[in-house]
Amino acid sequence: MITQTFAVGLAALLLVGCGGSSKKELPPAELEKITAEVELERVWKRNIGVGQGELYTNLQPALDGLTLYAADANGRVVSMDRDTGKVNWQVKLKEPLSGAVGAGGGRVMVGTLNGAMITLDENDGSELWRTQVSSEVLAPPQTNGDIVVVQSQDDKLVALDISTGEQRWIYESSLPVLTVRGHSTPVVTLHRVYAGLASGRVVALDARNGLPVWEQRIAQPQGRSELERMVDIDGQLLLDDDTLYAATYQGSLVAIDAESGGIRWQRPASSHGGPAVGFGSVYLSRADGGVQAYDQNRATPLWTNEQLLRRQLTAPVVFSSYVAVADFEGYLHLLAQTDGRLVGRVRVDSKGVRATPISRSGTLYVYGNSGDLAAYQLR
Repeated sequence: MITQTFAVGLAALLLVGCGGSSKKELPPAELEKITAEVELERVWKRNIGVGQGELYTNLQPALDGLTLYAADANGRVVSMDRDTGKVNWQVKLKEPLSGAVGAGGGRVMVGTLNGAMITLDENDGSELWRTQVSSEVLAPPQTNGDIVVVQSQDDKLVALDISTGEQRWIYESSLPVLTVRGHSTPVVTLHRVYAGLASGRVVALDARNGLPVWEQRIAQPQGRSELERMVDIDGQLLLDDDTLYAATYQGSLVAIDAESGGIRWQRPASSHGGPAVGFGSVYLSRADGGVQAYDQNRATPLWTNEQLLRRQLTAPVVFSSYVAVADFEGYLHLLAQTDGRLVGRVRVDSKGVRATPISRSGTLYVYGNSGDLAAYQLR
């Protein structure tokens, strides 16, 4: 059986659609005027080449210590001072990139459409090694300082030696007939590798040998058509203390005991992005553009904001006392973490934002589709 993945146009449609319905789609919600309670000030801006390019990539910047890394679809990788945006180094690789950026253990890691995994030295961007995996890499490779873990489009997980690129182990799973183009980013700790699969399962593997520690199904395919039965986990998993959070498309939002794999709580949900945690709450951008908050311990719904429906939101991030999301028109929105009301807005990039913003030490880093990377702080 031949596995099919979504082309660019259909993947974009799914981001605004509502679970494969044949009904005519409603347009994105118009932005309502708001009374700004907080203001965002741009601290610096840096252009990173062509940004996301023409394909439906989702290249994510990465922070490692005081250094911010970003890449564009044409193969440019840039290292910057996170406080000033000053460039430390930049290199231009010969291959187009589709999975970026991973950083850690003195390495900067990117993946290509042709299935190459490339590792650079964090000090000067020089190439240390590259290796071929089984298919295109659509998520940033991750490391624990000993291994680099790559999740490829065919749902294989490969662990590579961080020094040599030699394969340590491989984990294979069966891929559904139809999947959304994209992949969840693995979480790699010293002893465990956690990954979300296109089948709606979350697995925990032993980081030393790739053997399964536990496997948990968090969504059950429903419906008659393959489109209706998709339950991909495409957003990043979130490990918070001993709890692993994950969300699926047309499935659920779950909190899992990271050690045993037992489900602590589960809520029906459909999302292309991963959850965020802060202030005792879990936040999620739904596939239809709603933003929801749940009590972190009891999963009780706290609030829902539906003013941004069908605006193709990024995953949420906790920023200061707020929750931040960006949309397909390039607007960055701040929501109050207490009740979800919109309290601030600024336009970052007229070509939109797909990459989830990064929040660190009072600064919000936002990478626009056109290639502009900007840092914002509250005024």
